[in-house]
Amino acid sequence: MRHMSQFSAPGIDLKLLPDPAAYDFDLENALNGVVALQSQVPDSAYTAGILGTERTGHGVVIDEDGLILTIGYLVVESETIWLIDHSGVAVPGHVAGYDHETGFGLVQALGRLNAPPLPIGSASQIAVGDSVVFAGHGGRASAIATNVEEKREFAGYWEYLLDEALFTSPAHPFWGGGALIGPDGSLCGIGSLYVQENRASGQTYDGNMIVPIDLLGPILNDLRQFGSPQRAARPWIGALTAESDGRIVVVGLWDNGPADSAGLKPGDLIVGVAKQSVLTLPELFRTMWSLGKAGTEVPLNVLRAGQLMDIMIQSEDRSTYYQTPRVH
Repeated sequence: MRHMSQFSAPGIDLKLLPDPAAYDFDLENALNGVVALQSQVPDSAYTAGILGTERTGHGVVIDEDGLILTIGYLVVESETIWLIDHSGVAVPGHVAGYDHETGFGLVQALGRLNAPPLPIGSASQIAVGDSVVFAGHGGRASAIATNVEEKREFAGYWEYLLDEALFTSPAHPFWGGGALIGPDGSLCGIGSLYVQENRASGQTYDGNMIVPIDLLGPILNDLRQFGSPQRAARPWIGALTAESDGRIVVVGLWDNGPADSAGLKPGDLIVGVAKQSVLTLPELFRTMWSLGKAGTEVPLNVLRAGQLMDIMIQSEDRSTYYQTPRVH
């Protein structure tokens, strides 16, 4: 065990700090359940080039034994993890589980943290317009009072899809792995992204995308026992895609991934999967995943320099590209 200096999330407007008197639960105790998380990933890791080798964010204690829930990109392929509680005490941890589909990561503290567990709540009990707290490590100075702007589908360019994500605004400036605390003081989601989104009125807002906690329950036992959910892996092609002017464009490729090996190129327009037209990222992902499990051939219909062509991609399980974390 060792002591490290605490940090505060930078750039938080003092007007956004949550007022303890405004809540029916013990705000200080809830905020103390959020820890800082620092991970080190080897240079040889598959995700090192995109996510970096030094990753910093938050985690949330969810049981008395020091099990911590965070966002997975902070810990995937990590070989060293340090966890820091509100008093500045730091203990090592190791990756206990990771799930590509939800984006959740589990870390087991290998020492005693002065951090009470946050009770697990439900995002389904939160409505658009509700006032919530987005908390990073560091107590009230690193938390904001924010509001639920939307509950809707979210597609990520890295072959990621949530049927219903939470979007909050104002945005927390240091969001990765932070806790979304509901009106009853329970954990309702884990912070994943900073986003700029359009309201139905057409106005743009800065906010955070939150992975709802409801996705954890069905996989938690598997994550604890096996380190990953015991379900068939989805087909993964290793393409980074975006929607532009009503089309799906390839903006990048994972090095030596299935799509790279099959000859897909940045700038290609994906117009179909197995001759079935796709116009949005959710349509692309759902159509690919409907073909079968990882290892299934994915026939993409691609427009390149005005020419329509078919590219057959041998999908894989993306986890096979990742280095297995060292357990301390």
